[in-house]
Amino acid sequence: MKKMVLKTILFAVPHLLRRTAKKYPEFQKEMRRHNCTVQIRLKNGSLGRYYTFNNGKVTTGAGLHARPDVTMQFNDLPTALIFLKPPMDYAEIVHAAKNMRAMVMGPDHLCIWFMQLMNKIETSALEMGTKLPDGTVRYTTNTNGGPLFIFVKDGKIVRCTPIDFDNTDAPSWTIKARGRTFKPWRRATVSPYSLALKSQVYTDDRVLYPMKRVDFDPKGERNPQNRGISGYERISWDEALDIVSSEIKRQKTVHGPGAIAIQHHSHHQWGNIGYYLSALLRFGNLIGFTRIHHNPDSWEGWYWGAMHHFGNALRLGLPSHYGTVEDALKEAEMVVFWSSDPEVTSGVYAGYEGTQRRFWAKELGIEFVHIDPHCNTTAQLFGGRWIPLKPGTDPAMAHAIMYIWLTEGLYDKDYVETRTTGFDQWAAYLLGKDDGVAKTPEWQEAETGVPAHVVRALARQWGKKKTYLGAGGLGTGVGGAVRNSTGTQWARCMIMMMAMQGWGKPGINFGNLQFGTPVDNFHYFPGYAEGGISGELAFTAAAINNYTRMPHVLSMNPVKQIIPRQRLPEAIIKGYAHGNLWDGSSIEAQIAPFEYPMPGYSKIHMIWHYGGAAFGTVAQSERYIEAYRHESIECLVSQAIYMEGDTPFADIILPACTHVERYDIGETCGCQGYVHHAPGQLNHRTIVMQHKCIEPLGESKSDYQIFADVLSRLGLGAMFTEGCSELDWCKRVFDSADLSKNITWKEFLKKGYYVVPPEPEETPEPVSMRWFAEDRMKDVPEPHPLPSQYSGDFGKGLQTQSGKIEFVPNSILRGDPNNPERPALNRYIPSWEGLQTKELVAKYPLQMISTHSRYSFHTFSDGKDSTINDIEDHRVLIDGYYYWVMRVHPEDAARRGIGHHSLIRVFNDRGAVILAADVSPLMMPGVVKSFIAAAVFDPVPDPMGWADRGGCVNILTPQRRQVQGTEGMGSNSCLVEIAPWTPTLKAGERFHANGSPAMKAA
Repeated sequence: MKKMVLKTILFAVPHLLRRTAKKYPEFQKEMRRHNCTVQIRLKNGSLGRYYTFNNGKVTTGAGLHARPDVTMQFNDLPTALIFLKPPMDYAEIVHAAKNMRAMVMGPDHLCIWFMQLMNKIETSALEMGTKLPDGTVRYTTNTNGGPLFIFVKDGKIVRCTPIDFDNTDAPSWTIKARGRTFKPWRRATVSPYSLALKSQVYTDDRVLYPMKRVDFDPKGERNPQNRGISGYERISWDEALDIVSSEIKRQKTVHGPGAIAIQHHSHHQWGNIGYYLSALLRFGNLIGFTRIHHNPDSWEGWYWGAMHHFGNALRLGLPSHYGTVEDALKEAEMVVFWSSDPEVTSGVYAGYEGTQRRFWAKELGIEFVHIDPHCNTTAQLFGGRWIPLKPGTDPAMAHAIMYIWLTEGLYDKDYVETRTTGFDQWAAYLLGKDDGVAKTPEWQEAETGVPAHVVRALARQWGKKKTYLGAGGLGTGVGGAVRNSTGTQWARCMIMMMAMQGWGKPGINFGNLQFGTPVDNFHYFPGYAEGGISGELAFTAAAINNYTRMPHVLSMNPVKQIIPRQRLPEAIIKGYAHGNLWDGSSIEAQIAPFEYPMPGYSKIHMIWHYGGAAFGTVAQSERYIEAYRHESIECLVSQAIYMEGDTPFADIILPACTHVERYDIGETCGCQGYVHHAPGQLNHRTIVMQHKCIEPLGESKSDYQIFADVLSRLGLGAMFTEGCSELDWCKRVFDSADLSKNITWKEFLKKGYYVVPPEPEETPEPVSMRWFAEDRMKDVPEPHPLPSQYSGDFGKGLQTQSGKIEFVPNSILRGDPNNPERPALNRYIPSWEGLQTKELVAKYPLQMISTHSRYSFHTFSDGKDSTINDIEDHRVLIDGYYYWVMRVHPEDAARRGIGHHSLIRVFNDRGAVILAADVSPLMMPGVVKSFIAAAVFDPVPDPMGWADRGGCVNILTPQRRQVQGTEGMGSNSCLVEIAPWTPTLKAGERFHANGSPAMKAA
């Protein structure tokens, strides 16, 4: 009977192919792509059928073909039916493939083509998007800043709008607090750069064709010294793919394992298929690569400091957020926004979802206090008390507040006694018993510039009111003061302050109304950090959920060599680097250093660059110029959407398309792993089909397709794709998620999104740390600590050795006891570069802080001649050129003869950047503020050799580690001087940076 079923299926295949080709022109076009014979057979030869494709026609014959091009062979009849009889059970399919019970043999590109063609029989009939009466089709997509409707007509994007929910979508949640009832807007909100998506797709800055540097000869002179100088010539995809695949082979045979490094930067396009933790990581694992290991570049102080006091390693040391919006609205009397500007950072990926909730808090009479050198956007919008302080001195102010609590009894003595350890030692330090210096408000005034009476008043008010602490953009971390040289001290102080106030009791928690809505956190959908299709278990969160939910072949990188991202230039130029690991599995993993090169592996000689720009994101980034031009780097490939940042330093440029030109699937805010249950920022959990809205422009291809094409030339394409197109992988993600239980695949593709119903009111979400405050079993839905990390009974206590909040962390006492920059007792250690470093201040009297921008997400949405450029808060158009902005206090500007929107040269010993001045009394004197992550790197002549007029302020920031034994950046500890500047080039002219400005100055 089973044999007859298989015969019937094999006989039906050509009929299905012909019928689909007749109905769908795109399918017919795909059938014409190759002429070949495909054999499907059982291993013992007892049953088989072959199919001959010729110019889009297919013929068939029973039995075995003498010389097939492709052979799909099954060990036995049951295995064949697993693969060929609907419905497909991918767990069984993957299991059979992994154990070689099924094999596809032949030229790799033909194997992939046939498997994807068979899948296309089903997908060709699917209807994408919603057709409107005027001939427009409404598609959907997801971005780093929220979900969008994409309206397309005649193959072109007409407009992009936020998603408005309709009556068929799930209802909104309700919160009742202090006699009021609150319901959120029935729409998704998005960040400004998301709405500029259309102009970013059609910009002239796109890379649309494969390019080769004109003086790069892979078989002759490679001229690495000319990277970033010489121009490009257009080449065919075949030539580009031949060069890069041949180079991969050459690197492995000439130099050995580890010779190829993959370099990517923070945040790229959204989704579970095309994201760097997904397709890129799978690609890298299949070729073997030296990992350029990321440091947490928005969470530094939390991961390297705060975590030691309370755990939460799998959250990068950030506090959780569950139930905090409702608790704050019901119980809190005050919110302290400390280095927290959620109206700019949008939490992370969340649009303006939290804005409405902060207005609710104001309506309820909850007081707001803002501590920040800049009267930031959140403070401007909501009002309250603004307390400016010198950047990097935040820990001193925190110490003084805790001193007042201690000496005036304004802390929760019972909580401190029962839920913490080491407080006596901390109290002795505050009182000055060990160093002779009491940490009084008067003591901190000399450091912070904040009057003692202000700090004393704040401490008393805070100590007498139930207070939420909004630390960083999320309210539970991200950005701000953690990016100073004192960032670890500050984040540690935040935990200790909350411990003194009874963290977890009603109205006392972390948050700024950005995080902690009553959405349903139990509805499973994978976040991007779960690794998508990568099959990578060590460097993603796949093991938590996704790998068991979505069967796919495991991928593993055999190269164990690692280079810390901040040290890549030194690894290349000096041939050596060392760093500390970012590993969320434990508190202690970060303490043991690693070194490059690793014994047994080659040093790197080829770099594959993907997404983002080092010049805009990495500290003291001018170092990359010399590194990219170093003779040891024999080939530099850039897989890029835009000609910006690092891309002009490449030898070969492979044009990638944007996410609206390919398929993907993702949830708004859905990261998991890094920020577990991050959609708790949203008013409505929204899972989005990221439609292929238009065809890729020019000859650009999706990242997935580029990887598949390269790997196909290495015989690895079938293993990479598992026979799937991007749309097929989207279906596998869909099937793996709870989404598939609530909406059909067909309905989801047509509508484009699904709103997850909120948590029922009768089962309210528990509040973060309430369980800890009440000494109960943990009841919030996060998968950490790991079972072995509970010191006592499973589910009781924190990840620390004592199971309590530790004022003096045992993990530091055990693992790093002699570190003078991160002592176990969190002493105030002044910044190594700040307004207190008098020698440096005499030369560079202004401290530059560079924060996250509301107009770009790292480098992803900046530049590109998009509509975002027309916002003068982001870039200012002067003489035909869009300049990055720096905020300057009027006194500092007047002293230097600088007017509003005049051009300024910002410089120090590390380099110079040309910016437009935003003269504003909202800055405190002595401090200037810009934003991190400009995408444009554009050198112009300068007395130091060159300056960047693109806005890459990270050229100025120090490469020094935040504290010894970490990979944290201290970018906000950066002293500069500013002066008026007159343009030396016209808008369209170019200049080439030839070496380090610091070296030129010397």
